[in-house]
Amino acid sequence: MSDADSHPLNPNGMRVVLVLQGGGALGAYQAGVYQALHEHGLTPDWVVGTSIGAINAALLAGNREEHRLERIREFWDRMSQRDPYDPKWMSEAQRRQNIRLSTLQAMVSGIRGFFRPRPFSPFGFGLRVPAEQASFYDTEELNATLEELVDFDVLNSPEGMRLTVNALRVSTGSLVSFDSLDPGHITADHIRASGALPPGFAAVRIDGELYWDGGLYSNTPLQTVLDDTHRPVDTLCFMVDLWSAQGPEPDTLEEVQTRQKDVTFASRSQRNLDDYVKTRRLQQKLRELYASMPPQQRSAEHARDLAELGCDTTLHVVRVPYAGHDWHMALKDINFSQGSVQWRWNQGYADALRAIGAAGWLAHVSEDTPLVVHELPPLPDSPAAGAPQLPLGVKATAG
Repeated sequence: MSDADSHPLNPNGMRVVLVLQGGGALGAYQAGVYQALHEHGLTPDWVVGTSIGAINAALLAGNREEHRLERIREFWDRMSQRDPYDPKWMSEAQRRQNIRLSTLQAMVSGIRGFFRPRPFSPFGFGLRVPAEQASFYDTEELNATLEELVDFDVLNSPEGMRLTVNALRVSTGSLVSFDSLDPGHITADHIRASGALPPGFAAVRIDGELYWDGGLYSNTPLQTVLDDTHRPVDTLCFMVDLWSAQGPEPDTLEEVQTRQKDVTFASRSQRNLDDYVKTRRLQQKLRELYASMPPQQRSAEHARDLAELGCDTTLHVVRVPYAGHDWHMALKDINFSQGSVQWRWNQGYADALRAIGAAGWLAHVSEDTPLVVHELPPLPDSPAAGAPQLPLGVKATAG
C-alpha cells in the first residue's frame, strides 16, 4: 500500500487504482490527472492502461515514486511538436490553423521517438508484407523511448506499483491482460502491443502471438479492475475518460467523423458497473442464505461454497472526463502540438483537483454497499452548478 494509508484523503487505507483509456495525443490529460494525485498523496497502488494509457501507465509503474512525474513529463515534452509562436498570442483562427498544420505534419512525418511513416512499404499498395510490418507507420522508435524512460526492473518488481496493460490477440479476437503480478516479464513490446492500432500501427508479436491495440475490444480497461481476484479490498479507482459518449448532433463531415470516433472509443463502463452491482448483490444474498441455514446443513461442502462467494468490500469509482475544446477535430488524437498537449495536461490537473476537492469517497456508506460512483462536480459557472447535489457530489449505485 502507498503512503496514502494515513493520509486524510484516504484515512482507511483503500487501495488506489488509476484506469487509463486509449486516446493518442489526448493522453496528456491523463498525465495532468496523475500530477494532481501525486501532489495530494493519492499515489496509485495499481495502474491499468490501454494504448496511450498503457504507455502512461508504464512510465508510472516503471519508475520510483520520486522520478515518475519527471519521466512522464519528459515523455510528453518529447512528443510535443513545437508551435511557431506562443499560442496565448494567437487568435482562435490562428490556433486552429496551427493545430491543423501540426496534425498534418504528424501524419506525414510521424512523431520522433514514437512513430515514423513507411513511405515505400508494399503494404500501402495492397501487397503482402510480414505481419509485423503491416501498417502505415513503424513504432520501433517507441521501443527505444520506453527503454530509456522506463526502468523495467522496477516495473516488474513485485514490491512496486502494479501494472496491467490490455491488448487484443489477433488470432482469436480475445482480450489479453499483461499483469506485473503474473509470471513472466513485461517488456516494451507488451506496451507497444497495447497501442498497436491498425492500420496505422502494426501488430506486435509476443511469444509467437500477434497483438493489436486493446482498445479494439474495450477502450476503457475498467473491467480488469472489476474482475480482479488478486486482493479483495476496499478500492478507490480514478477512471480517466478521454472520449465522450454524449455530444451534439453533427452536421458537417468533420463533426460526423469526430462524433463517430467519440462514440467508438467512449467508455462502456456504466454497463460494466451495473453488471458488477447485480453480481455482488446476488453473492450477498447467497451468503445471507448460508448464514440462515441450520449448522448441520452448513457443513455440507456445496453449502460452504456459498460462504466463499463475493466479499464485503466497497469500490469507489471517480470519473474524471476530458471535456477539451478540440474544434470538433476528428484527428484530435493525432494533434501533438505543444500548446494542445500543455492545455490538456493543465486541464487534467485542474479537473483532478476538483475531484480531490470534493473527496466524495470520504462520505459514509453502509458496509453492504458494493459500489459508489463519484461524478466530477460541475464548474461554478456551469448550468448544472445550481442543480441539487448529493453530499460531496456523490452518486451512490446500490443496484
